[in-house]
Amino acid sequence: MDKDKMALFFLAVLTLVAVGFVLKVAQPVILPLVIAWLMTFIVGPAVNAMTSRKIPLPLAILFVIVLLMGIGYMGIVFLQGRVISIMAEFPRYEQRFNQLSDELSALIHLKYNPLSGFDWGSTIRDLLLRLSGSLLTILSNLILIIIFLIFLLLGKPYAQFKIGRALSSTQADRVTRIVTSISSEISRYLSIQVLISLATGFMIWLALSLIGVDFAVTWGALAFVMNFIPNIGSIIASIPPIVLALVQYYPSIWPAVITLAAVTAIQMTIGNLIAPKVFGDRLNLSPVAILISLLFWGWLWGVVGALLAVPIVSAVKIVCENIDDLRPVSIMMSPGRRYWRESNDD
Repeated sequence: MDKDKMALFFLAVLTLVAVGFVLKVAQPVILPLVIAWLMTFIVGPAVNAMTSRKIPLPLAILFVIVLLMGIGYMGIVFLQGRVISIMAEFPRYEQRFNQLSDELSALIHLKYNPLSGFDWGSTIRDLLLRLSGSLLTILSNLILIIIFLIFLLLGKPYAQFKIGRALSSTQADRVTRIVTSISSEISRYLSIQVLISLATGFMIWLALSLIGVDFAVTWGALAFVMNFIPNIGSIIASIPPIVLALVQYYPSIWPAVITLAAVTAIQMTIGNLIAPKVFGDRLNLSPVAILISLLFWGWLWGVVGALLAVPIVSAVKIVCENIDDLRPVSIMMSPGRRYWRESNDD
């Protein structure tokens, strides 16, 4: 029996390694498919709502696809415009940043300024040029995502009927109930996550606009995207506007201080007060589960993998929550505060 368990363990490890290798090698195809699969949980309810009102399925899917393509096109145009604007204004900020760095070094009596030999201009320009050049790749991936999404949406309404024919009535009812519960919870999680990220980005943009920080809409969009990475994402999204406010208004440091206070207050309020109330304890994840997911998917698919890490691991937790044999896995992925409170109440 011990030998069987050991063989099963090593088989699971080998399977995990093989799956990771396949996901890494097949990234150009698998990544758009995963994104399309997650998007079905966001746009699926809209398609179902239209079909329930006697709108033909192809017409409902066409409406959703046209809407998504419009949003994607506006996003690419927005990104291109932001890159051009920052490249046009960067020389002025580079000069002021170098002046600020030299004055701070003299103020604290540094014999050698470690930032003096760093070529900020070429580094930032190369980064922006690579970002601008990657727009074609983003567009090609967007087209592939749309194609996958169309096929997934076309087949989704008939899944329960295929289950009914493939299984006995008792098994079909049980499987349909589990699948429906999983789909509804994943749809709810992803939809709320998108709305919370939109609210975060909007509040950041509004606050920075009132303070007068340049490129406020850019930092709001960055906050929206990075909000999908918990904790780390909010820190990364907060650094650029704070640094820019310091450079923009130097020698006055108060706009940077106000920017720091405003951004921190928004991130703390939404991340620590609003989001937990909306999601509840059931969909919370353990910090260890989040860290492992970020490391794995970030290593596997880079920045896009890091952005998808939490939605993917949340979907896995929801699946495990709704399957009895996998429920212990869901419990281990949770933060455990609810169980700690229950044990103290007992």
